Amino acid sequence: MSKQFAVGVVILSLLVVLVPGYAFGTVKVGLNYPKTGPYSVQGLDQWRAANLAVEEINAKGGIMGEPVEIVWRDSQSKPDVARANVTELIDKENVKMVFGGSSSGVAIAAAKVCHEKNVPFFGTLTYSTATTGQEGLRTTFRECYDSWMGAKAMGQYLKQNFPDKKYFYITADYTWGWTTESSVRKFTGTDNNSVHKGIKTPFPGATDADFKKALNFAKMVKPDVLVLVLFGNDMVTAIRQATAMGMKSDMQIVVPNLTLGMAEGGGPKVMEGVIGALPWCWQVPHKYTYPKGKSFVNNFTSKYNRYPSTSGASAYTILYEYKSAVERANSFSTDAVISALEGHKYTLLKDEQYWRDFDHQSVQTVYLVKCKPEAMVLKDKYKLDYFEIIGSIPGEQAVRSYNEWIAVRESTGKPKNLF
Repeated sequence: MSKQFAVGVVILSLLVVLVPGYAFGTVKVGLNYPKTGPYSVQGLDQWRAANLAVEEINAKGGIMGEPVEIVWRDSQSKPDVARANVTELIDKENVKMVFGGSSSGVAIAAAKVCHEKNVPFFGTLTYSTATTGQEGLRTTFRECYDSWMGAKAMGQYLKQNFPDKKYFYITADYTWGWTTESSVRKFTGTDNNSVHKGIKTPFPGATDADFKKALNFAKMVKPDVLVLVLFGNDMVTAIRQATAMGMKSDMQIVVPNLTLGMAEGGGPKVMEGVIGALPWCWQVPHKYTYPKGKSFVNNFTSKYNRYPSTSGASAYTILYEYKSAVERANSFSTDAVISALEGHKYTLLKDEQYWRDFDHQSVQTVYLVKCKPEAMVLKDKYKLDYFEIIGSIPGEQAVRSYNEWIAVRESTGKPKNLF
């Protein structure tokens, strides 16, 4: 028996060493998401959808025949915590890839650790143009859209419906806020800060007093359009205060990057009439008849008694795309996975998307939404039917061009190719 055992060990060892696609044991993936902090609602949806994807994937044999396990850490929306989390996930838990986000500062920090350790990183909810722009790395892939794409779609709508109006910006003071405000200003023609004023709020850690101060300034300026470049609980706090101050009757409120969790946090009365952009919402597959998207929504609602949001959809998609890349490459090797992803087209929860080869941005349709009247929201089974889709633009039209991307890389001293 001991001789047979020894032979078995040798065979297994040879399989591991000689067969590129051979997986031994559980495939661990690391989810670094905000369980706590200002973006915790968006984080919870990532966790829920990721678990749903893993259950489905494991029921069908896992990845390369091996079961998948999620190992998670709470980023708290803090870059230093994210760095420590991802280091532990890779060095101690031996995860094959890392995904997650909600704060672009956290996503960029996590991506840098992954790059140092040659592990793929997928951003679920990181809208700063920097993530795949000046901070773009060879091991980083962004499944969601970026601020540029959302702002370009938003800019077209606002220029048509609010021409020659005065804007005011309240912006979270970190990379996502800066790049989002800059993009919206560009595509609405409101670059002149002396005419279209703005104010920054701290991130993380903004208080009710910070938002009240910013809103009082906006009220004094009397803009036609108030742009809240805020996310998660910060946006919820600000928009509730704005409504209580009577500002909604005097100006159109715009939230450049809107999510279901944010709308739910604000509530149907507060959110009524607010305009935003997003890469996906649960109404998309139903409105445009995308079968896989409808199946995801139905499975998610059956499991959690609520609809999924953008961040959940992205986490779900990432796990399937990672599985697909590994199996096409017949290997868990990072280099092989990157090669399998670059230029790859995929259709999952909406229409066709693809991973662009030069910056690893997922090119995809962008949707514009307007929050429905309170009465319509309350008629819904889950009271979560917030969004009316009022427009969309194709990904190729929305995304930053190669030449525009190169210009950003050169202006920040970064190489023209991802490294």
